[in-house]
Amino acid sequence: MLHKPITRRSLLGLGAAGAASLLFSGCTTERSDGKVEVEIVSYKQEAVSIFEQLMNEFNSTHDDIYLNIQSPADAVTVMKTRFVRENYPDVIGIGGDADYASFTDSNILADVSDCPTMEEVNPAYRDILESVTYVPMDGVFGVPYVANAAGMLYNVDMFEEKGWEIPTTWDELTALCDEIKAEGEVLPFYLGYLDTWTILSPWNSITTNLVPSDLARQVNAGTAKFSDYYREPAEMMLQMLDYAEEGPFAYSYNDACTAFARGQAAMYPCGSFAVPQILSVNPEMNIGMFPMPSAKNPDDRIVVSGVDLQWCVAESCQHKDAVYEVISFLAQPENIQTYIDDQRAIPCLEGDFTLDPLFDGVAEWIEEGKVLDYLDHSYPSAMACDAQLQTMLLSKDIDAFLEKWDTDWQRYNRSVIRKVQAAESQE
Repeated sequence: MLHKPITRRSLLGLGAAGAASLLFSGCTTERSDGKVEVEIVSYKQEAVSIFEQLMNEFNSTHDDIYLNIQSPADAVTVMKTRFVRENYPDVIGIGGDADYASFTDSNILADVSDCPTMEEVNPAYRDILESVTYVPMDGVFGVPYVANAAGMLYNVDMFEEKGWEIPTTWDELTALCDEIKAEGEVLPFYLGYLDTWTILSPWNSITTNLVPSDLARQVNAGTAKFSDYYREPAEMMLQMLDYAEEGPFAYSYNDACTAFARGQAAMYPCGSFAVPQILSVNPEMNIGMFPMPSAKNPDDRIVVSGVDLQWCVAESCQHKDAVYEVISFLAQPENIQTYIDDQRAIPCLEGDFTLDPLFDGVAEWIEEGKVLDYLDHSYPSAMACDAQLQTMLLSKDIDAFLEKWDTDWQRYNRSVIRKVQAAESQE
């Protein structure tokens, strides 16, 4: 690991003096009943009931450790505030995204490569976590737990009724869209681009199949430009507008989920995270997923899958053995199965798990590790990449989009670029 001083630096965008030292206060505490309390703060508020169930089961079967799992609203902000105050939870439950990269870079997280559960992690998800950090790190700073996936959601019953084949190339997809559009009964896609973040889902799935997996690192190292690779994905995104609802920028994510649930569109380019919302409208809907067919060669198709929840241990934690016992409990196959059944998630640990039928169409890719992380996990939030994509789709000016993307990347990614180039020069 490249150890960089953090004295007087602004921690994670919140500023302030609490970040000035690595002399952290202790976090795991001993209760009045003699038990060691392990506190987990998780950002998965939608999984509160499952965590309560697991927490109660753990506490009823352990005499020496008390597990306390909290899932507050706006959990990441809560985490950052506590970090600034040096009031660290023992464990934080977050995704493998830019926040994780920032926490790792700020020397907040402990190396958990000695956690026994790491031996059970699917290597593909360990690789994904490593790819998220700004520079190569010496160590492992999160234990992957569950993942999600993105591609093309589709109405399984509608496809079977119509006899439509799952497309494996972009030409096959557009041919299918032409057929559906000509029939005029339903739309090929529903998009719902009023909420700009929804644009990132098809963008991730399309682009991951067309660009080098380490493109962001290449750009940060000064050896490539996004404009060298992003034109074709941008053209595909524009092409999809021809097969979607009129004026998709007036319809929200909830509108798109509702329309798809009601059978107004055959497909919805989104991720597994949207399925609970869709089923809340139509609980009987039979939803499937297939890989986005944007690769040049169908055999090269990749499924976008990111670490949706991992366990990261605070560097200040004084009772790692108790924390590891908690993580091992949560990693027991029956407990993972309980979680993935409720949340329609993908386990990051290897084992004999039963996945939701939603993943039948991408199970081959998941099992073989033919997965890559969401591209936007490496995008700086200040750059508003989703808004830039929306502007491109509205203006249809790809040249302006590519120029602005490269320019803004240099502007908003300066500190990361310096770190990457410094690391490369040391190598």
